Amino acid sequence: MLQRASLMTEGPRLCGYSWVFQQDNAAVHNAHLTKDFFRKNNITLLDHPACSPDLNPIENIWGWMAREVYKNGHQFQTVDALREAIFTTWSNVPTSLLETLASSMPKRIFEVINKNGGATHY
Repeated sequence: MLQRASLMTEGPRLCGYSWVFQQDNAAVHNAHLTKDFFRKNNITLLDHPACSPDLNPIENIWGWMAREVYKNGHQFQTVDALREAIFTTWSNVPTSLLETLASSMPKRIFEVINKNGGATHY
């Protein structure tokens, strides 16, 4: 579940006061509790279809993380070792990657519109 303190402070801090929250329409995101949270906190949601990785830059981050965690064919002997590698990798996501993905959003949206909702190169 979303943590109120971090979302309510970090959204405006990172994006200004007219920020919009993005999530897809996966079942967990459409739970009454989640919807109530957004409504009660006056959080604007981006109308976003489910299963639309072209509009969801977190998919690019998951891909980057998987490549980092398993680079050079690294295998893990325990779940704890894998968990530690994942958390370490998450903590080291380059700011430049986040900035690149954020700045790609207008182009992503434009391309999805031009493709009438079809797949793009993202």
